[in-house]
Amino acid sequence: MLTPEQLLAVQKSNIETLFGLTTKAFEGVEKLIELNVTATKAALAEAAETTQSLLAVKDAQELLALQAALFQPLAEKTAAYGRHVYDITSVTGAEFGKNFEGQVADAQKKFLAVVDNAARNAPAGSETAVAVFKSAVAAGNNALESVQKAVKQAADVAEANFNAVANTAVNASKTAPRAKRAAA
Repeated sequence: MLTPEQLLAVQKSNIETLFGLTTKAFEGVEKLIELNVTATKAALAEAAETTQSLLAVKDAQELLALQAALFQPLAEKTAAYGRHVYDITSVTGAEFGKNFEGQVADAQKKFLAVVDNAARNAPAGSETAVAVFKSAVAAGNNALESVQKAVKQAADVAEANFNAVANTAVNASKTAPRAKRAAA
C-alpha cells in the first residue's frame, strides 16, 4: 500500500514531468516557427530579386539561363529546410522518448519491487506460481526492450532514408541545369 506521502510524491513527479514535456514541446514549436519566419523572409527577398531579374530578361536564351540558375539553389534550400524541420522534430521526439524510457524503467523497477515483496510474503507452497509470475514479468520486460530497440532501428532507417532522398534531390538539381544546357 502506498502512504499519502508516497502518493503526493508520485503526483508531484507526474506534474513535473508533464510541465517538463510541455516546455520541450513548446520549445520545438518555437524553433519551427522561428525557422518558418526566417524561411519566409528569405523567400520574399528572393522573390523580389527574382522578379527584378525576370523583368530584366531580354531574350529566351537569357530566360533559360536564369531559370537554370534558380533551380539548383531552390532545391538545395528546400532540402536544407527539410533537414532543419527533421532535426527539430527528431530532437523534440528524442526528449519525449528519453522521458518515456525513464518513466518505463521507473515503473518496471517499482513493479519488480512489488513482485519481490509479494513473493517474500507469499504463502508456503506457492513458490512455483511465484516463479511462473516472475518469469512472465521477465518475458514482458524483454519484449518491451525488443520493441524499444526495433523502434530505434526504424527511426535510424527513416533518418538514413530521409538524408538519402534529400541528397538525391540536391544532386539531381545540380545535374538538371547541365542536361538542359547540353540539350540546348
